[in-house]
Amino acid sequence: MDISARTEYAIRAMLMLAEASLTGAGPVSVDTLATKQDLPRKFLEAIVGDLRRAGLVVSTRGARGGYALTRDPAAISLGDVFRAVDGPLAEVRGLRPHETRYEGVAEHLPTVWVAVRASLRQVLDGTSLAQVLSGRLPPSVAALTSAPDAWQSR
Repeated sequence: MDISARTEYAIRAMLMLAEASLTGAGPVSVDTLATKQDLPRKFLEAIVGDLRRAGLVVSTRGARGGYALTRDPAAISLGDVFRAVDGPLAEVRGLRPHETRYEGVAEHLPTVWVAVRASLRQVLDGTSLAQVLSGRLPPSVAALTSAPDAWQSR
């Protein structure tokens, strides 16, 4: 799975907004988000626009303006952010996994694609911004990362 820069930047920005929400800091400007996370400002502006259209953030104008979460950080999953900026979690040549069909030796491949999507959902929809921010990840995520080969590249 390739996690795009767009998605990574969106999650990093959302984590900053989650922290601001939990500390009562108020709206955070795009300049602050870009500077604190070392992100390209123009690219980030487009990303927060997507997050706003998805209903995950709200913007406030003015000198003390910026962006804030629309919900509690515990109620926003990483999957919500992924979908807001990059669309569905899993696609196969532009199709949803359950829409794929193959003949012959690949007949059962759609089942594998659906399983891949289900595993992504388990991790991304089951992990909130608040959990990532605190480091208290769901037990299922912690279990996956504690597997002996989890941190090894293949």
